[in-house]
Amino acid sequence: MAESVPVRCPACSRSHTFVPTVYPCACGAPVEPPLLRGAAAEPVTHRTWTDEWVRVRCAACGRQDHWPRPELGCPCGSVLRIPVREAGGTGALTAPAGPATPPPARAAAAQRPTFRPVTIRTARDVVTGAALYLRWLGFQGVVQAAEQPASGIDLRGPDVVAQVDPTTSPASLRSVECLWLNGLNASAVGVFFALAGYAPDARARADSLGVPLFVMDLTGAPQPVNDPADELVATGG
Repeated sequence: MAESVPVRCPACSRSHTFVPTVYPCACGAPVEPPLLRGAAAEPVTHRTWTDEWVRVRCAACGRQDHWPRPELGCPCGSVLRIPVREAGGTGALTAPAGPATPPPARAAAAQRPTFRPVTIRTARDVVTGAALYLRWLGFQGVVQAAEQPASGIDLRGPDVVAQVDPTTSPASLRSVECLWLNGLNASAVGVFFALAGYAPDARARADSLGVPLFVMDLTGAPQPVNDPADELVATGG
């Protein structure tokens, strides 16, 4: 269970005991935002995307992901934002030295054979190629949706969800954000494949959220286009 911290509402001076929500990392370990003890909570007066999320490092595998910033509702009507020590910024957490033995995914990645792509002739071929690539990365049980789902998720496995954009237009910011939220809800890695690349704001948001982006050419060979994608190729699924 997560450790509780005392919180005082600056609006009405009520005292509360706050217990942060614990989330599952993609590696399966529990992750909780590292709260700043003794720091004053701040009332939420307006909201922005940046304020809603906090980057937290998993102590088990070192992975950094964005999680909802912890908040507390006071009976006086104030919503309080709980201060957090965010990874990757001032007061960032120190990266763990890592486990004594390599994670199974990393060991498997080092032994992967050469990927054999499927030539792209139809939109369905793009989805098929992405599914083969995810399995090659080490994700198990990856299956294709029977038809285009409302969620936009074309491929799904126990540890991964993927969206595949076979159109001739760059993938949008909204598509990247929707994929990330689907991955968050499923406690899975969200991976995006696009035939025509990504809009600049979509690329920037994917970088900030840690979403791996791949571009597929007509040979069916996905190419990583951001750091999270390079990391996924190096470590495997």
